[in-house]
Amino acid sequence: RAEWEKELSKIIIEGTGRDKEIFYTSVYHTMLAPVIYMDVDRRYRGLDQNIHKAENFTNYTIFSLWDTFRAAHPLFTIIQKDRVGDMIASMLAHYDQSAHKMLPVWSFHNNETWCMIGYHAVSVIADAYLKGIRDFDVDKAYEAMKATAANGNYDGLADYMKLGYVPIDKEEEGASKTLEYAYDDWAIARMAEALYKKEDYYKFKERAGYYQNVFDPATGFMRARKADGTWREPFDPLYSQYGGDYTEGNAWQYTWFVPHDVPGLIELMGGNKKFAAKLDRLFSIKTTDKKHFLVEDISGLIGQYAHGNEPSQHIAYLYNYAGMPRKTQERIHQIMENLFDNTPEGICGNEDCGQMSAWFIFSSMGFYPVCPGSNRYDIGKPCIKKATIYLEDNKTFVMTAENLSDTDRYIRSVTLNGKPLRKLYITHRDIMNGGHLVFHMSPTPQ
Repeated sequence: RAEWEKELSKIIIEGTGRDKEIFYTSVYHTMLAPVIYMDVDRRYRGLDQNIHKAENFTNYTIFSLWDTFRAAHPLFTIIQKDRVGDMIASMLAHYDQSAHKMLPVWSFHNNETWCMIGYHAVSVIADAYLKGIRDFDVDKAYEAMKATAANGNYDGLADYMKLGYVPIDKEEEGASKTLEYAYDDWAIARMAEALYKKEDYYKFKERAGYYQNVFDPATGFMRARKADGTWREPFDPLYSQYGGDYTEGNAWQYTWFVPHDVPGLIELMGGNKKFAAKLDRLFSIKTTDKKHFLVEDISGLIGQYAHGNEPSQHIAYLYNYAGMPRKTQERIHQIMENLFDNTPEGICGNEDCGQMSAWFIFSSMGFYPVCPGSNRYDIGKPCIKKATIYLEDNKTFVMTAENLSDTDRYIRSVTLNGKPLRKLYITHRDIMNGGHLVFHMSPTPQ
């Protein structure tokens, strides 16, 4: 009981009983994975099925990285900072023991399940390093990141490196894989830049732009294309199936996955107004379940926005990039009010090892890591009146939402440490230095 009280008290909030039940259930959920995987003598069975001993680190397992790179691991860099280095060291042990010389994709005990797509361990490593968490073998980590991104035997990577996209006639879910590889490559580019690896930086920066190769200007969607460069037909942006063009989603849900270059995506779509109009359409479009009845992961629907699955979970914040933060605030309020509860129906989809709850924790405090690796947390809309994050070195970061109510749901202005915040985000340093973020709420959009 004392151990849980210590962990749950890393964030103290003020709110109603319902607020606290949902919030602390969420904090609890983020602490169920990953788990320590070794005996009291530090021995464990590794990926190569041999017995290893965890020297100078605590070995962890259950890395649901397709899910948790988005918000759970960024949350760990704030409230579980002393564990992050061990988690990365565990990933490097996995790499050492891997016959494929790859970082974990979705590891479970002494197995690689190969569940889901991408190579998002590179995002977790880059995000930690760029936030100043470096108590792991940085050189080995960087080597492992590059080796993973160069493994031509993995899920269409050889064609991705050759063609600039994953061809659907040679690899299923090619549209989604192209988009997720491009983001991961951006994370590697960020790490390369920080390590002064100039050649690698330019190489992976170029690969980070490959998302453009699957954007079809005629339809306005990210689409699967074949090795000869033609688009896969027929095309229905509402349709989804396992093993189709997209991973647990459809074109409406996946087209927005360019977190590392939202301005570039806006440009592809024709500018701010067209981008925002398409977002509006996403949240309002009506269809029948027959379009995606084959994929039970598509849940928590508001229009075609599917909060119950990870590809959608950053989308509400994208209005900010088009200069329309009030719409981000409206959507966050709508999601919070309709898709989270303190009943057995409390979340609208798979918890996915803490990702769903990490989204809630960040969003309820008024900010969210749209793009891990950027050190940026985009402003949303606070849903609790006060939160105090207890950091290391006896520092605290306090969020206060003045006049927050069901009617006062819009942000009139924001101050950080008493000074007006002139941008739509705060940084990791702002949080970790300690300070006071104040939202001044209003009944009308500003």
